[in-house]
Formats: sequence, C-alpha cells, structure tokens
Amino acid sequence: MTSSLRNPVFITGATGFIGSHIARHYLAQGHAVSVLHRSNSGYGMLADVADQLTWHEGDIVDIPSLETAIGPGTDVIHAAAVVSFAPKDRDRMDRINVEGTANVVNVCLNAGVRKLGYVSSVAALGRPVAKNTRPDEPMLIDENQKWEESPMNSAYAKSKYRAELEVWRGVAEGLNAVMVCPSLVFGVGDWSRSSLQLVKYVHDERPFYPAGLVNYVDVLDVTEALYTLMQSDVTARRFILSAGTIPYRSLLEQMATALNKRPPTLRIPPALTRVLWPLEAVRAWLTGNAPLITRETARSASSFYALDGRSITEVTGNQYRPLSETLRRIAGAFGVAQSGA
Repeated sequence: MTSSLRNPVFITGATGFIGSHIARHYLAQGHAVSVLHRSNSGYGMLADVADQLTWHEGDIVDIPSLETAIGPGTDVIHAAAVVSFAPKDRDRMDRINVEGTANVVNVCLNAGVRKLGYVSSVAALGRPVAKNTRPDEPMLIDENQKWEESPMNSAYAKSKYRAELEVWRGVAEGLNAVMVCPSLVFGVGDWSRSSLQLVKYVHDERPFYPAGLVNYVDVLDVTEALYTLMQSDVTARRFILSAGTIPYRSLLEQMATALNKRPPTLRIPPALTRVLWPLEAVRAWLTGNAPLITRETARSASSFYALDGRSITEVTGNQYRPLSETLRRIAGAFGVAQSGA
C-alpha cells in the first residue's frame, strides 16, 4: 500500500453525519481539508472545527462552484446525497444523487485529481425478488450482487445505483476511484435524523419493533475504511461496509440496555406494515409532514437480507468495532445531549 498522507482533500456532504466524521478524521491526520457548503446552510456537525476548514460556497449541481474548489492532485470525497423514502423527494434525489455525482466525476476528470472516494450505499446493490422471508436463512449479498429491477428497490436505491454508474463511467475514462457501500450507519450525530432516530425511539421506550433483519456498521469504521482505501493503491472497486446482521429486536434490545431503558416488546407483523403505510401516506398528505412509514421502508423493515462486509478486512486489514462498543459510545453522547437540552 502506498501513502499520500497530508494530501489536500475536498469533501462534499461534509456537514452531514458521515461526511462530518470523514472531515474530522482527515483533520486529525494532518490534512488540509476543504469542504463544500450551500449558501443557506450552516456548519452543521462541524461548527466546533469550522475555523480549521476551508469553506467553499456552492452546490454539486453547480458545476462552476465545483471547478473552483477542486484542483489538480487533490483527493476528493463525495459524500453529499439526499436520503429519503418519501415519494415527493424522488425528483430531488435524481438531481442531487445522480446529476450531482455526474458533475463531481466530470470535474474530477477535468481537474486531474489524485483520487475520488465515493460514499455510496448498500441500497445501490439492489434487492432481488427472492427467498428473503426467513430470518434463519437470510439471502447473503456481497459486492458481486448484480442490480436487477425489483419492487424491493426504493427510489433512493435506484438513485444511488445510477450514481454508481457515473463513477464507473469516470473509472472507464481514467479516473482513480473507489466506492464504499455502508449498511445502516450508527454513531454520534444529529439524533433527529437518519438511523440515529432509532436512539430517540428506544430512549422514549416505544413498544414496537419490526420483524426484519438489520445490517449495521459504525460510522468510525466507515470513516477509517474509506481513509485507508484513499491512501492505498486500491482502485476501481467498491466495498460493502457492514459489521454484522441481527434481528431488529436484538438491536433495539441492546440499544435499550445501553440507554438503561425498557426495550420494545411488540412485534409488528409484515402484514400490518402493509396496512399502515397507506394510512400514513394519507396523514402526511393532509398535514404536509413527511410520512413516518412508506411502502419502501415497510418492505425494508420486514426483509431478511444479510450483507457480507468481509472484503474490506481482507484487502486492507481494517476491522469492525463490536456493536456493544458502538452502542456504549452512542448512549454516553446521547445522555450528555439530553442533560444539556
């Protein structure tokens, strides 16, 4: 493995959950870090280190702003994305996730960057229609999974798949690039967003849990794996980042233990979720709020897929943190946040 330590890095999506951890890791390693942010956005999760970063005002759908920020020989981490399962966000996901990624790839090619690291998602692997209804025999998915059209594929998944195609196009045109596909990412962050909403759910001692399996990974493992790949000779590959697969019930029970709360005890049958999401769609339409349950999230929470995340360890030696360690760290940070609320 070769090293490019302290090579300057430019990061999109740096104010978000994963992107902010990536930015912090690069800072800790002594790199000059520049980040992209929109004119109407604040510093997000980087407020306490904002003065250590170079901020470029712009947007990934605004090509001139990317051209100003991305120079020759730079490392680029593309972590910006819209994550949503609400039908109203489909066009926005296409614009940001697909068109935005195409813009980043094109500017990287034209600028002659050293390497691009793209934060994709396991959703981009697709979910085939197959025997995925038994928790004791889940379908195993690895990086060789071929995309196939399926009702199990959300609009978000389709947008990330098409975004990956843009990166592969860049590779075909000579771009040095790697991709990581994290599963459900846990860590310390904004408790009102993404997977971290589960922490608040368990803290509030909600009674229900879904029937399916969950694949999980620590945000620190995602950050470290991507960093290692960026410093290596590895190119033109994508890696699933997933530490393990457990039932949702087990995840929520372990989370409840870490938070010293009562765990959910009432299983939501898949048949019930199929009834709930249309009712929730009506409620969302009437109130103007985002739906809490959609057809896509209902299907996902009731499915039985296991993701094989061993390749990153085999190639780089990076190891995954135990779930118990991740949950202890989350519980500690959440407790501090609650006491200061």
